[in-house]
Amino acid sequence: MDLTSWIIILAIAWIAVAFFCLRTRTDWSIENRARRRTGTRLLAQAVFALWSAALIVLRGFELAGGKLHLSSIVLSVAALLAGCGCYWLIRGMKFLKARRLFAAY
Repeated sequence: MDLTSWIIILAIAWIAVAFFCLRTRTDWSIENRARRRTGTRLLAQAVFALWSAALIVLRGFELAGGKLHLSSIVLSVAALLAGCGCYWLIRGMKFLKARRLFAAY
């Protein structure tokens, strides 16, 4: 796949995140809107991190040309990005959940 296809995939993923997360209601409080915006931002960061990790893995091994030292560096950077993406995905989903009205603590 060429780079144009990768950029189109990223744009589609960001549009999907924006479509599903930024639906606002007029009766939400300012704090709830801020939580939803933060959750949406974290999900967009997660999409970008996972997209770039996949791009690095697929393109990095082509550019490394089979050299073991470069391949291990490329794989470790991609794993770091994937880990950050998973963390941001989990945190973003927690922000998008509705808050509990009566907490047990």
